[in-house]
Order: sequence, then C-alpha cells, then structure tokens
Amino acid sequence: MEYILIIISAIFVNNVVLAQFLGICPFFGVSKQVETAVGMTGAVIFVMTVATIVTFLLQKYVLDVFEIQYMQTITFILVIASLVQLVEIILKKVSPALFQALGIFLPLITTNCAVLGVAILAVRPDYGFDLMQSTVFAIASAIGFGLALVLFAGLREHMDLANIPKGMKGVPIAFVTAGLLALAFMGFSGIA
Repeated sequence: MEYILIIISAIFVNNVVLAQFLGICPFFGVSKQVETAVGMTGAVIFVMTVATIVTFLLQKYVLDVFEIQYMQTITFILVIASLVQLVEIILKKVSPALFQALGIFLPLITTNCAVLGVAILAVRPDYGFDLMQSTVFAIASAIGFGLALVLFAGLREHMDLANIPKGMKGVPIAFVTAGLLALAFMGFSGIA
C-alpha cells in the first residue's frame, strides 16, 4: 500500500512539473509535438531512475558517513552529468538507432532540474525513503513528468489547429494552457 501511495502521489498529486515547478524549461521546449514528448519521457525515466539510485547510495554511504552533506548539490550535478554522458557513449556503441532517436534529448536531460530535484527529494530525511522507495519515487516522478509533457504536447498540437487571437498565439496561450493543466492536476490533491 505504501508503494501505491508513493506512485499516486508522485504522478498526480505532487507532479514534478505541475505542482513543484521543476523541469519547466524542457516542459515548454520539447512539448510542441507528441512524438518528441514521448522520446523525452523515455529518456527522462531512464536517467532519473539511475541518477536517483546512484545519488541515494552516494548520499547514504559517502556524504553522510564523512559528514560532508554540504557537497550534496555539486555531487549530484556531477553524477547526473556523468550518467548522461555515459548513457550517450553506451547508446552510441550498443544501439545507434536508439542513440539517433534519443540523441537530442540526452543533452537536454543534463540541464533538466527535475532530475536533480527528484534526486534531492529522494534523500530528504523527512521523506524517510529507503533505496527501494526512492527508486519507486523516481520512476513515478519521471512518469508524472512524462504524463504532463505528453498531455501538454497534445494540447499544443490541437492549439495549432484552433483559431486563436493573434495576441495569444504561441507562448501566451501555452502559459495559459499550462496553468489550466496545473489546476486540473490540483483536483488530485485530496487523493493522497
């Protein structure tokens, strides 16, 4: 039951993008087409999960043991950047087709603050997560990010076909739509 609560909370109630406002830049930048949003979602799920596992272990067995918790942010940033580079190198050699498909999204993940935010949230003492709970939290948060991204991309594709006043086309209507999507997700706040 505890894992179900973590999953529902991370995907719907405390959505990384719509409730905590992390990852807004890729949310607006990659959401013009559903196809690119789905590709970004797959890359974020993988990187966010692996980064959270590695940073959780570093926090518990290095930073906490040597009492250097003040190095958390810089350590996590280095780990995330290294993981993205490692994934890029491995994909290039193992699966060139997958590398081509995700090639543009991998560098974007390095600067995605949602990945860093989830890694930091997963090790917070007030959350009290163990490694398995942190991993479930990371996967669910990435799925929540992807859900918001794909929904928003679908809405933006429909807005391209709509008759929108000239002053609202582009970024203004995108911001209004993102706000309405965030309000819609607030309806889930009573669940968890």
